Amino acid sequence: MAARAGGALRYLGIAVDEADLLPGALRLMRELRPHWDAERVKTKLFTDGITNKLMACYVDEAMADAVLVRVYGRKTELFVDRESELRNFQVLQAHGCAPSLYCSFQNGLCYEFMQGIALGPEHVQDPQMFRLIAQEMAKMHAIHANGSLPKPSLWHKLHKFLSIVKTELFTKVSNPSLHQDVPSLEVLEQEVAWVQEYLSQLGSPVVLCHNDLLCKNIIYNEAEGHVRFIDYEYTSYNYQAFDIGNHFNEFAGVKEVDYRLYPSKETQLQWLRHYLHAYKQLNQEDQGGGGGAVSDKELETLYVQVNKFSLASHLLWAFWALIQDKYSTIDFNFLRYAKLRFRQYFKAKPAVTTLHVSK
Repeated sequence: MAARAGGALRYLGIAVDEADLLPGALRLMRELRPHWDAERVKTKLFTDGITNKLMACYVDEAMADAVLVRVYGRKTELFVDRESELRNFQVLQAHGCAPSLYCSFQNGLCYEFMQGIALGPEHVQDPQMFRLIAQEMAKMHAIHANGSLPKPSLWHKLHKFLSIVKTELFTKVSNPSLHQDVPSLEVLEQEVAWVQEYLSQLGSPVVLCHNDLLCKNIIYNEAEGHVRFIDYEYTSYNYQAFDIGNHFNEFAGVKEVDYRLYPSKETQLQWLRHYLHAYKQLNQEDQGGGGGAVSDKELETLYVQVNKFSLASHLLWAFWALIQDKYSTIDFNFLRYAKLRFRQYFKAKPAVTTLHVSK
């Protein structure tokens, strides 16, 4: 078996067939858990993912010892930087924000299974739950892994996705339904230019962001009373307000999307107050201070920034879904999802652009 050290992380030269995970997953377990009786290994396939294939392997009925095998989806290297994902996974693990990472293999990762339930849109509206989520996001945003903060990833990512859409979808013969309810290339280029100009002036801090905090990427452990975030493919330094606005968009769900579930202003202000209190406390602890009082001005400023940045989230995931529609083998209507995100972008834009922080 080819095995080498990739930094401190073990690498196994095994490829897992995306269409048939079991044989490759069991080969990985023979390397990672040689003491397991191969005849007793059980597996559970998770079907919620729309980017990758995911399987748990375990021998204990309670899944206390489970290892997750995540197999990268087809062509996901177009929009996921796998080296960056590994680095960020290890940074988050070092700060208590991620599970143990066991190894990488040719087309995926193996890591610790987190006990708990993956949340749904019905959970994230609950004040007790969203307090935990806001605090966990603050904990992640307070990590200063690089000392000096790099540029936000949002603009590079948006332009990269737009470029792929332009070269792979619009310049080649493709799905005729693509052009129904999907804006023209000229309009898309104009909107990307506008959103970059508009949002980059808002002064949102650049922090270490999850960037993909949909409900199923939040695991609630009732026994321990905490939430943890999973899936760090899009984790990078980015605008604070983008990460929060993106999460608020995800209140609408993914499989069945309903933007009436987008949080009300009252819910957002409660959420943001929890977040700011935790974020300020964590940053002040780093600087030897204390407290975490949140002023009304700070709250209003973040509220305005978050709702404006939610526009960029719609554009980004609409482009992503168009690319997935062309390449992914996962059973999900990506084209319909892209159209929903474009529609919501244009619907939300007029109201969002009228938001201003009062003098």
